[in-house]
Amino acid sequence: QVHLVESGGGSVEAGGSLTLSCAASGGASSPESMGWFRQVPRKQRGFVAAQYIDGDPTYYADSVRGRFTVSRDNAKNTLFLHMNSLKPEDTAMYYCAARARGWAGLKDSNYPSWGQGTQVTVSS
Repeated sequence: QVHLVESGGGSVEAGGSLTLSCAASGGASSPESMGWFRQVPRKQRGFVAAQYIDGDPTYYADSVRGRFTVSRDNAKNTLFLHMNSLKPEDTAMYYCAARARGWAGLKDSNYPSWGQGTQVTVSS
C-alpha cells in the first residue's frame, strides 16, 4: 500500500497562488497514476487533476483547466499541484490519490491510496 502525505495548503486571497505537494512512500516504485481531488463539507469529493507517470495522459477538471498545473518528480515520488488565479470556490480540502499500476483516470474509486488531505482556503 502506498502512503501519501500532502502539504502546502493554507489561506490565500482571491487571485493568489499556492502549490500543493504529495509525497508517496511504501511502494516498490513511483505510483503510475497520481491525482488530486477536493471536497467541501456536505458535498461529494470531486476530481481536480490526474497524471500518468510519464505525463501522458494528464487531465484537468473544467473548473481548474488553465489555472492549475499538475506535475510530478518521479525521482522523489512527489506529485505537485500548482494553483494560480485562485477563486473562493476553490476553497476545499485537497486530497492526493495514487494507484501503483495502470491508469486510474478521473474516478476516485479507481485510486486505492489516499492522503489525509490539506486545506486550501481562498478569501474574496
